[in-house]
Amino acid sequence: MTGYLVKRLAFMVPLFLGITLITFLVIHLAPGGPAEVQTEMSLKASAEAREHLKKLYGLDKPLYIQYINWLKRLASLDFGESFVDGRKVIDKIKERIPITLTINLLSLCLIMVVAIPIGIISATRQYSLFDKITTVFVFIGFSTPAFWLALLMMILFGVKLGWLPISGIQSMDISGMGFFALLFDRARHLLLPVFVAAFGGIAGWSRYSRSNMLEVIRQDYIRTARAKGLNEKEVILRHALRNALMPIVTIMGLAIPGLIGGSVIFESIFAIPGMGQLFIASVWARDYPTIMGILIIGSVLTLFGNLLADIAYHLVDPRVKL
Repeated sequence: MTGYLVKRLAFMVPLFLGITLITFLVIHLAPGGPAEVQTEMSLKASAEAREHLKKLYGLDKPLYIQYINWLKRLASLDFGESFVDGRKVIDKIKERIPITLTINLLSLCLIMVVAIPIGIISATRQYSLFDKITTVFVFIGFSTPAFWLALLMMILFGVKLGWLPISGIQSMDISGMGFFALLFDRARHLLLPVFVAAFGGIAGWSRYSRSNMLEVIRQDYIRTARAKGLNEKEVILRHALRNALMPIVTIMGLAIPGLIGGSVIFESIFAIPGMGQLFIASVWARDYPTIMGILIIGSVLTLFGNLLADIAYHLVDPRVKL
């Protein structure tokens, strides 16, 4: 195991550098730069002012020099300073990342708790009424855009019924709240974003679980287990489920980078001050250091997500060699 981890970590280094290089080039190919964005609304801004801003941000140097300088800062875990407000990028990320991770981890847990049992029950009761209902739910989940669902939930539960808040992560005045009142207030604010973030995933994961379970329960060893007199619950949970979870492990590995990148839509709609909202604002402002900082975190999560998926393969099924 140790040798495998060392090889994979060593392989991640050139892969990571390739990702950063491509990302750096792509964001600089976008039309307009931070100097143009900051001066386009000012009629008094001159060409000299734009050149001064470019020199201030180091954008007057060749692109490869800018990339090398950025790599030097990254080596010391310095993401640079934001072009928008001059703050350290790492500080801005530290402020935003907890709420994004909270929402996405809650949605991921909700997906696993709901989707996997639905898939197992649908597979073991194929063509039953429950299976048909969940199939309809899957088609609805796949075809429903997240932004449209979010707007519907806001209108229904926020505007019409008035049960839940429709923006932010806490009420305006929380100074007089106790711990449990504050916790309840935060839960009310997070309920709609977590549901919207998990809705499509529940549909997809339940279908993956169903198809994998159907394939497994038709195998010879499952038939043999039943022939030995094992009860159906033990056959499904002990023998079939573990093998049916193999493809789910891959999906979980790919879901790890989504903890950061998958929150852009619902954070913008619900006005949640998280990483997704910060990323969108940085793209519009051409804030290159902040964009790179967020993308680097997503890249690292992607690489380690793939590594964890491979290790989980081996843990779930020892027959899979590392």
